[in-house]
Amino acid sequence: MAVPTSALASTPAALALPLQGGAVDYVGVLTRGALRIAGLGVFSFLVAVVVSAVYRWYFRQTAHTALGTFAGLSGVALYLNTKTAFASVVANQAAVFDPSEIVFNLAAFAVAVALGAPGARGGDRLAVETFAFLGTREVDGEVGQLVKAVGRVVAVEIPDEIDDVDGYDPVSEETKEKMANKTLLFPRGLTVADLEARVAARLRDDYDVGYVDVDLDASGAVKYFAVGTRLAGIGPTLGPGMGAVAVRADPPNDAGPGDVVQVWRTEPTAERVATGELRGVSDDVVTLALDAADAERIAGGDYRLLTLPSDPGADRQFASVLRGADETMATVTVREGSALADGTVGDVGATVAAVRPADGPVDPIPSRARPLAVGDVLYLVARPETVREAEAAASAGAPDHGEGDA
Repeated sequence: MAVPTSALASTPAALALPLQGGAVDYVGVLTRGALRIAGLGVFSFLVAVVVSAVYRWYFRQTAHTALGTFAGLSGVALYLNTKTAFASVVANQAAVFDPSEIVFNLAAFAVAVALGAPGARGGDRLAVETFAFLGTREVDGEVGQLVKAVGRVVAVEIPDEIDDVDGYDPVSEETKEKMANKTLLFPRGLTVADLEARVAARLRDDYDVGYVDVDLDASGAVKYFAVGTRLAGIGPTLGPGMGAVAVRADPPNDAGPGDVVQVWRTEPTAERVATGELRGVSDDVVTLALDAADAERIAGGDYRLLTLPSDPGADRQFASVLRGADETMATVTVREGSALADGTVGDVGATVAAVRPADGPVDPIPSRARPLAVGDVLYLVARPETVREAEAAASAGAPDHGEGDA
């Protein structure tokens, strides 16, 4: 029985030329079908690459693998539906349900899904490498060695784990997640010190962090990375066991922040209830810093204040100055066998405010020639990276901080 030409053209078997005697070249049919499926797989891969690359370029974020896979599969489905509509359905409606067509479509979809996922990852990686090579400020992800070698930039990759700077308030976890795995790009030819300074300045501007402690090697690789911030308010200036409270009061006109005041209750009888330090005045609301127990007891009351004659305390002035500087205060203990065990205060490399020996009174503002001994506790006022170097010298020797070009 003769097979209609239109029906024959609608099946993959029509790709093969009839042999002598009407036989069909099934090897040729399978080969051509496999080539078509492979071509559709490559098409799915390329669609996923393009979609992931465009997503990375537009949103500056990594596209989910499922997005690229879905895009590649959709492209293959659109091609097959269009071909079926214009070639098969118009010629013979029954050809849509031909077993060979069903097997072919299922195989094409399977290959599209299999190649869509690597296409999505490849498109994202291609976008990252391209942006890095073109010299953008920042990319989300690591940059390949080839781009680092032939590019015009130095890539500094922020690690996954970000430490907190001692002596500073911690940065929120949301901000750390935004910084993690970022790759910052800088021009070549910078010294390590200049590169560290630029990294710190970039992160302070882009992520609103107060301080960045970063230690890089000559290639730009991160050896240590930590961030910190100082929150607005009076909390960081309160000593241990102290609290702050807002009360309704009528302070004297000449009273200002830092003045010592007595807090008096007028009803039912006049009674002094606490003594504290004035921190702020807004109309009839006064902020006081005082003992935590007193702060809890007088909170929310209505009082009268009596200003006491006194000079601002040295600790208050020191806290105000330190709060606005990059330096912080920390303690370092000299260990046995360390580089500082037989050294002097001048060998510390940081400002030593005081030394507390293992047995003896505290020595404030020691001279640079004062010898150090095992067990001495050093009170340092320095930047966090200097504190880290002093800690290393007090335990296992000072680190080697290169100054080569990056």
